[in-house]
Amino acid sequence: MASLMKRSVAELIGTFILVFFGAGAAAVTLMIAHGSETPNPFNVGIGALGGLGDWLAIGLAFGIAIAAVIYALGRVSGAHINPAVTIALWAAGMFPAREVVPYIVAQLVGAALASFSFAACAGMDAVTIGGLGATTPFPGITFSQAVLVEAIGTFLLMLAIMGVAVDKRAPPGFAGLVIGLTVAGVITTTGNIAGSSLNPARTFGPYLGDMVLGGTNLWGFFPIYVIGPIVGAVVAALLYRWVTAD
Repeated sequence: MASLMKRSVAELIGTFILVFFGAGAAAVTLMIAHGSETPNPFNVGIGALGGLGDWLAIGLAFGIAIAAVIYALGRVSGAHINPAVTIALWAAGMFPAREVVPYIVAQLVGAALASFSFAACAGMDAVTIGGLGATTPFPGITFSQAVLVEAIGTFLLMLAIMGVAVDKRAPPGFAGLVIGLTVAGVITTTGNIAGSSLNPARTFGPYLGDMVLGGTNLWGFFPIYVIGPIVGAVVAALLYRWVTAD
């Protein structure tokens, strides 16, 4: 097994890729719409710009990035690339407690570096117009609704992870494809409710980048993307272990 340092670096790189290409796709969607000859007159976010197609494209960007990370780095660190996944595996007794904090720190650092790097590549429009792809509840969605949908979406994601990546009985070679497509599907369906983060690090990076670079301060929403994903992932991991126990 690789050292904890190497595994933490793999988590940093993997989360960087996830946020740069996934959240970056959300930012680009808003930037393209802003520059369109027929701009969105309602100014209410991604789904209103191009309908469900926006969310499908963003979901696929996330899904492809996740699949690439799993196939490239999964053998090194397990490719958690998500604090909720790390915490859920620990809660299910499948990940050592002493490695939880290093993994989460690496994931948060990777997400932050991704957001700053995306701003460096795309310019300040990525911050002022695209918000670096930050997640927020959409108009009319309450705090509790947002937490609930994040929990349900992450529940499905974690269930897929348990079934195709953690369970030793799963057929080899499908983890990246199945998990990536699961994320793409969840984002397509739930993105227009609360942004479909499913991952505290995925939201942390853009929030930090927006704050430091002069964008909107969104930290009041951050508990949604901590509570929902962690609850959903932990419930899924524990339930999977219970229903599949011999």
